[in-house]
Amino acid sequence: MVVEMTGLVQTRRGYTKPIVLAGERFVYRRKLDQVGCLLVTLLVLMLCIQSSLSGQEIIPAQPVRSASPGTDWLLSGEAFEAGVSTRADKDEITLSNGLISRTFRITPNAATISFEQLVTGESLIRGVKPEALVMIDSVSYEIGGLKGQPNYAFLRDGDIERLYDSSAFVCTGYELMEVYKPFDWKKVRHHDSSAVWPPKGIHLRFDYHGSQHVMPEHSDIRISIHYELYDGIPVMTKWMTVENGSTSQVVINDFTSEILAAVEYGSVVDARKEGYVVPPPNIHIETDYSFASFDVDHANHHVVHWLPDPDYSSQVNYLLKTPCLLHVSPELGPEKSLVPGESLQTFRTYILPFDSYDRERNGLAMRRMYRTLMPWTSENPLMMHARFADWEQVKNAIDQCAEVGFEMVILTFGSGFNIEDDSEEYLAKMKSYAEYAHEKGVEIGGYSLLASRTIDQQTDVILPDGMSPTFGNSPCLGSEWSELYFDKLYHFYETSGFTLLEHDGSYPGDPCMSHDHPGHRGFLDSRWEQFRVIRDYYRWCREQGVYLNVPDYYYANGSNKCSMGYREVNWSLPRDQQVLHTRQNIFDGTWTRTPSMGWMFVPLTEYHGGGAAATIEPLNEHLDHYRKMMISNLGAGVQACYRGPRLFDTEETMQMVKESVDWFKQHREVLEGDIIHLRRADGRDLDYWLNVNPGGEEKGMLLVFNPLGTEVEKEISVPLYYTGLQESVVVCPESGDCIARNLNRDYTIKLKVKVAAGTSTWYVFK
Repeated sequence: MVVEMTGLVQTRRGYTKPIVLAGERFVYRRKLDQVGCLLVTLLVLMLCIQSSLSGQEIIPAQPVRSASPGTDWLLSGEAFEAGVSTRADKDEITLSNGLISRTFRITPNAATISFEQLVTGESLIRGVKPEALVMIDSVSYEIGGLKGQPNYAFLRDGDIERLYDSSAFVCTGYELMEVYKPFDWKKVRHHDSSAVWPPKGIHLRFDYHGSQHVMPEHSDIRISIHYELYDGIPVMTKWMTVENGSTSQVVINDFTSEILAAVEYGSVVDARKEGYVVPPPNIHIETDYSFASFDVDHANHHVVHWLPDPDYSSQVNYLLKTPCLLHVSPELGPEKSLVPGESLQTFRTYILPFDSYDRERNGLAMRRMYRTLMPWTSENPLMMHARFADWEQVKNAIDQCAEVGFEMVILTFGSGFNIEDDSEEYLAKMKSYAEYAHEKGVEIGGYSLLASRTIDQQTDVILPDGMSPTFGNSPCLGSEWSELYFDKLYHFYETSGFTLLEHDGSYPGDPCMSHDHPGHRGFLDSRWEQFRVIRDYYRWCREQGVYLNVPDYYYANGSNKCSMGYREVNWSLPRDQQVLHTRQNIFDGTWTRTPSMGWMFVPLTEYHGGGAAATIEPLNEHLDHYRKMMISNLGAGVQACYRGPRLFDTEETMQMVKESVDWFKQHREVLEGDIIHLRRADGRDLDYWLNVNPGGEEKGMLLVFNPLGTEVEKEISVPLYYTGLQESVVVCPESGDCIARNLNRDYTIKLKVKVAAGTSTWYVFK
C-alpha cells in the first residue's frame, strides 16, 4: 500500500505556506487491501473532524447570474475571488472564482470532469480526456485522464463513477501554491495605477509519475501540470513542466499541454461545401508562444488547434468533423534533450470562456484579460519618431518633446541610428543623448531590424524546398551572428541609458535545417530554441524597464505595444483620406485590444510617396489636418508614431500640439479605458466611439467626428452600461455646462449633438 498525502490551503486569503494538515486529500497510487482501506477511512474521518474544528473556509463554486452593473465582473471584479474546494465523498477538487470553475476527479487518476462557465451556467466540456500528452524518446504517453465514457455528447454523474484509469502517467500528489511570476515588471513610466503583478489568484500543481509496469524506462520522469485561476476574470492559465529524474538523457519530442472535449458551437449535419468552416466553441484560447502576426488568432494558429473528436461518434455531423476537440500543441518540436536533473517548461495557455456571443462584450473580456495578465501593456507614452540621429536634430526633437509634453523620442528607421555599433565611441555618444533627454524629462530609444533581412548564407535560415521565410528573408536566431547581435543589444541597454527598443521584424517562427548553428541541433528543435532567444530577451527588457514596440504578438513575454493595424502605403493618400483611415483603423483595431496596446502613424514628412497632397510639412500650413490627426489618436487613448524632424515649426503649431497633449493628459484615465464601438467612420455621416473607465471619476468620454463639409446636428443614442453608471449621469460637453440626466432602463441616454463641419467634439460622463 502506498498513500501519498499532499496538503492544500483552501483559500488565497491568509495564505502563509503551501502545506497544511486540515483539509488534506489523498491520491491512491495502488489498489489498497482491506486493512489499508480501513486505516485510510479512519484517517480521513479524523482529518475531516479536525478541519471542521479548525474553522477553515472552503469556498463553494456557486454561479453568479446577476445582470446588475454592481455585480458584472467587467465593471467590478472585486467580488470574484479565486478559491479551491474539496469533496471528501467524491475525491474531487474544484477551482472556482464565481465566474468559471474546473473540477478534477482524483481517483483512480487525476482528470478534469467539469469545466463550467458560471455566469451562464453552461458546461464547457462534454467529456473526459487526458490532461496532457507527451512524446518522450519517440513514444507517446497520456498524462492523467480517465477512460470508459460511453457517449461523448454528454458526461453524466453516473458515467463518472464508472470511469477507469489507463494512463501511463498517474497522479502522485498535488499542491496549492502562489501565483507564478515568469518575469519581473519594472515600473518606470505612466501605467494603469490599479495594475498588480503578479495577478492575484491561486495556483494548483498536480504531479505525475510514469508507471513502472507501463513505462519502466521513463518511470523516473516527473511531469507537473499547473493551473492558475485569478481573481476577477474568467481566465485559467495552464502549463506543464517535465523533469528528468533518471540517470540517462531523454528527448521530449512533442507535447500537448491542454486537451478539452469542448461543447460544440452548433450542429451542422452536412457541411460539404468547399471552404465552409464550422465555428469552434465560444472559448478564447491563446498562448505566450505566439508570433508572426498582429492578430491574436493568427499568431496562435500554429499551436491552438480545434480538431474533430474521434471519440465523438454520436455527433450530428455525418462526417464526424465538428471542430470541438481542443489540442494546444506546437506544430514543430520542441525536440528538447534533457540531461539528468534538467527540466523543460512549456509555454502558458490562457483559457477564456466567453459569457456572451456579443462582439463587444467578448472583446471587453479579452481586454480585461490583457490588463490583468499583461499589465505592462497599459504603459502608453507619447512618442515622437525622430527622423535624423545627428546631435543637433536629436537635441531639437528632445527639446520640442519636453516643451509640448511628449514623453519619448525614438531614433526611427532610416535615421542613421545603429544599435549594432558597439564601439566605445558610439556608446558614449548615445549615453550623452540619453543623459540630455533625461535632464529634460524625456525617455529616448531606438530602432533595430531583426527579421526580414539577409545576413549571409551561413547565417540565414535554411528551409526545405517549397518553404520560404515569413518575411522573405531572416537570420537564424540560433546562429553565431545572432549570439553576437543579442550580446550587442544587451550591452547597449545596460550602458547607454536608452529605455526603448522598436524591434522590427521580430522572430516570426521560421525553422532552420542547419546542423552547424550553435543554438539548435537541427530542424525539429530550431523553432523552440529560436523562440527561447527572443522570449528571454524581451523578458529581460521588461525587467529592466525597457519599453518594447514590437510589430508582432509578443505581449505575454513583455512587449508593450504592437501596431494597431494599418496599411503603410495608405499614408501616401491625400490628407483627408488619411484622417478617415486613422479612425477606421482605431475602430477596427480595438475590438480585442486596449487602446494602449496598439500604435498608429502620423507621417509629418512624406512617407511612401504622395507628394504635397499627402504631407503635413510645412506643419503650420496644415494645422487643421495636424490637429485632426492628433485628436483622432489621442481622443481614443491611442499613441501614434509622429515621424519627422520636428513636432512644431511655429508658435501657433506649438500651441496646438501642447493644447492637444494637455487635453489628453487631463482626461488620460478615461481615454486609456476601453473603447465601446458605436459608429465606424465612413465619410458620409458622424462617426463616434465611447471610452469607458467604470473605476475612474470620469466614467466615460464620447468623441464625435464630423467628416462633412457642413454642420451636423442630430440625436444619437449613447450606451452607458459599461461606464458602471446605473441610474443617473452628469453629462459635461466640451462647451457648455454639465447637466444631470437619468438613464433609460437599458442604460442609454439620448444625446443631441452639434458638430461643425470638419471638426470634432466630446462629452464627459461622470
